[in-house]
Amino acid sequence: MRMIVRVLLLLTHLFILFYKEGIHMINFNIPPFTGKETEYMTKAIQNHKISGDGEFTKKCNKWIEDKTGTAKALLTTSCTHATEMAALLADIKPGDEVIMPSYTFVSTADAFVLRGATAVFVDIRPDTMNIDETLIEDAITDKTRAIVPVHYAGVSCEMDTIMDIAKRHNLLVIEDAAQGVMSSYKGKALGTIGDYGCFSFHETKNYSMGEGGCLLIRDEKNIEDAEIIREKGTNRSKFFRGQIDKYTWVEAGSSYLPSDMNAAYLYAQLEVADKIYDDRMSTWNTYYENLTPLKEAGYIELPVVPEGCVHNAHMFYIKAKDLEERTAFIKYLKDNEIQAVFHYIPLHGAPAGQKFGRFHGEDVYTTKESERLTRLPMFYGLKEEQVRYIASKVVEFYER
Repeated sequence: MRMIVRVLLLLTHLFILFYKEGIHMINFNIPPFTGKETEYMTKAIQNHKISGDGEFTKKCNKWIEDKTGTAKALLTTSCTHATEMAALLADIKPGDEVIMPSYTFVSTADAFVLRGATAVFVDIRPDTMNIDETLIEDAITDKTRAIVPVHYAGVSCEMDTIMDIAKRHNLLVIEDAAQGVMSSYKGKALGTIGDYGCFSFHETKNYSMGEGGCLLIRDEKNIEDAEIIREKGTNRSKFFRGQIDKYTWVEAGSSYLPSDMNAAYLYAQLEVADKIYDDRMSTWNTYYENLTPLKEAGYIELPVVPEGCVHNAHMFYIKAKDLEERTAFIKYLKDNEIQAVFHYIPLHGAPAGQKFGRFHGEDVYTTKESERLTRLPMFYGLKEEQVRYIASKVVEFYER
């Protein structure tokens, strides 16, 4: 019996050895590509319309509207620009305050800081890495104008509580749903619950146009203003719909229209969005299944998806004991041809965060949890044997 066990162990090690020698570094991310992207980009060229709001931009906007139920979707040059548009529509001014988590990408704060506002950071929940909804109300002052929940890893914040707080204090809610395409909260698509929602279609996201984003507008009364801001402050969109005889400059704005070439690349993926979703969910579930024994043994923590939340497998992360262990873990994976990465450095500790913002309350979890988190490779087309190999190396690190 012992001989059989030894032989099986030897065969397992040989398989891993040969598999490892047969692969190159497993990237953390590879931009999604489904096959029709080049065809559609060629079609955009043939249309003689490669600037904004061509055939494919319109198709993407309609797909997002149909899929999410939002009143209006406007494709933008980035999620950063979608958030900047939301800040303009919210009429954020110097002296205003906007509440958000510190554990987020800089664009979340930048959009409001550019308008002269102060970013007020509050602590996160350790289970989801999202803003702690129970700490928001205490951070509200007479200068507060908006709350910006960030749906980390495509898992929703506790939106019922946040919307209730916003309603009682007459505040706007601007959802940073950069990672939340195809995710939902109690049946509602992320990005459609607050006054405005912001999607990202960066190359690191589930669906990509290289650089790009989208502004989702919940209320029809705000659509015209959004179109004007997006079109350099002009009413050009109304002109093209035949609603006016000529267009002119009517408000402050900028150019937030992406090239139709980028939209063509994106539309090829939106057409097969469910296929991409299923592929990523399979990877996420394989990770979770293979790493659950480590969680149960107390070595690591795994992502938490609260009841009522449907996530999109945007990322799969684990939490190590501390920063020292995480550093050793990332190096171990790299030595085994696996690119794993940490994530945000909390904004309140950054030079600009200290200049343009402040942390309200105590940093109990933001810094501590950020130093424990490692993201494993996750992208469309990641092979099951690669996922199992990665999981085996995670197990190997902790059971050495």
